[in-house]
Amino acid sequence: MLADPTIFKHNGMYYLYGTKNNPNIQGEGFLVYTSADLENWEGPAGAHDGFAFKKGDGYGDTGFWAPQIFEHNGKFYMAYTANEQIAIAVSNSPLGPFTNAGNSIPFNGKQIDPFVFFDGGKIYLYHVRLNEGNRIFVAEMEDDLSAIKPETLTECVHATKPWENTQNVPWTVTEGPTVFKNGSLYYLVYSANDFRNQDYAVGYATSSSPFGPWSKDNNSPFISKQLLNYPGTGHGDIFYGDGGDMYYVFHTHFSNIQVDPRKTAILPITLQGETLAVKPNAEIMWLH
Repeated sequence: MLADPTIFKHNGMYYLYGTKNNPNIQGEGFLVYTSADLENWEGPAGAHDGFAFKKGDGYGDTGFWAPQIFEHNGKFYMAYTANEQIAIAVSNSPLGPFTNAGNSIPFNGKQIDPFVFFDGGKIYLYHVRLNEGNRIFVAEMEDDLSAIKPETLTECVHATKPWENTQNVPWTVTEGPTVFKNGSLYYLVYSANDFRNQDYAVGYATSSSPFGPWSKDNNSPFISKQLLNYPGTGHGDIFYGDGGDMYYVFHTHFSNIQVDPRKTAILPITLQGETLAVKPNAEIMWLH
């Protein structure tokens, strides 16, 4: 269905976005599907030919990856990757069309996988920089979301654990950050290994500050091929259901021998004390 998925909930409706992975749908950009119950999905339902953001609506020519949707000051925003840069578009509706003036967040290198996080009156951009591997960074943003404050740029994590580099490659990968706060503790949920690797998996780290230092959890990865008996489990986002239940939406490989088109799945997750884990006896929900 979609790779690098995210689900945004608004007024009782769930909106699913992600990296387009269906060659039968023409066009480039970000499709959106809708559901009232997380089981029955309709779409693509975006305002621009099924797309919430379609190539030409703003910044980007190619490589439309990994969107995140958030509401801010009465508008809906989409942070996304295109041309291996990060841009932010705005809309009056979760269905779009999301638009911008054709600008990206200024940076001289390559940056992908944005996650905008609001905390204590400040706005933070978690993202991946392609510098000696895919490394997750954070920086405080300007109030108008136009740029980061360079003096605040801080590396969060890169691959150091055996599970994060199962093929022992020189260019290691940590990516797809999602951040949430529980009490005074910050959680950074991320994926590691190349997405084409069957061992692509999800772990997390915790910190008492949005800048870190981050302590990687010893139980990571908590979503993996070993747990689900399905390859390529990762790069998703956390969202909450009607009753406040926590979920992680992510993608898997198409099969044990084929990466694409990737499948979209949901798992109920929970905090057991300060430990993030898949909910006991949870069943994987496949989105079709």
